[in-house]
Amino acid sequence: MGIVLGPNQYGKAENRLVVVSRDGDVHTIKDLTVGTSLRGDLADTHLTGDNSKVLATDTQKNTVHAFAKQAPVGEIEDFALRLGRHFVSSQEAITGARVLVDEHSWQRIEDNGHSFVGGSAEKRTTAVTVDGPRAWVVSGVRDLVVLKTTGSEFHGFPRDEYTTLPETDDRVLATSVTARWRYRDEDVDWAASHAAIRRLLLGAFAAKHSLSLQQTLYAMGEAVLLDRPEVAEVRLSMPNKHHFAVDLSPFGLENHNEVFHAADRPYGLIEGSVLRDDAEDAGLAWYSLPEF
Repeated sequence: MGIVLGPNQYGKAENRLVVVSRDGDVHTIKDLTVGTSLRGDLADTHLTGDNSKVLATDTQKNTVHAFAKQAPVGEIEDFALRLGRHFVSSQEAITGARVLVDEHSWQRIEDNGHSFVGGSAEKRTTAVTVDGPRAWVVSGVRDLVVLKTTGSEFHGFPRDEYTTLPETDDRVLATSVTARWRYRDEDVDWAASHAAIRRLLLGAFAAKHSLSLQQTLYAMGEAVLLDRPEVAEVRLSMPNKHHFAVDLSPFGLENHNEVFHAADRPYGLIEGSVLRDDAEDAGLAWYSLPEF
């Protein structure tokens, strides 16, 4: 029986980076979490401990910091592309790079050019994969918490000896959306595209009268693909943040879907992808991310 080294990569994860751009009395902030991973001709370090082809993870961290100074960070997609291409072009042994970036939101305090308040937990994300001369961009949003107080049902599911969940034709539907979309190429206004896709996701969630969270997921992905030709595929992960109507009858009170217990766990986890039937094979694009 032979033993061989399988696919591998290494890098610097969760590098926290805050960049302040000072334009007179008006400042802007880029607050990022950056992860880099490299792959290529790295068998020697695994098999013999020869590190002559290993660009240290500390060097990767320093490169992130230097790139943030040498040119404006700009849109996170462009920043990730610059980093990924640098690692592949500057290191002979490195044939591929993955760069993950989360952007944390800050909002300017009114009438003050240099003071900010932290935004929501929502994060704008991108994952760039560079493989030789080719590159794929997968952008998205994470921790986008949404809720609707009506317009959602759930019934008609199988019942067996272990089923206790009652059917409902009116429930609170809440979730924390993780959405990732694969771009067809790099000729994209990243900021405008992200803002438009976010609006489409929210609009579809609100407008769709839902018989299941799965139906809502599909409607959200479909809305993006119908309106944004630059997107080839959308993947969504949506935990069902359950809201259970509280039984108030012991207190002589009726509960007409007004008082709920918000349960944080366990929760249903609905995941799926919506894609064009002629979409090019993503190849390494999805290798740059968890499955969802």
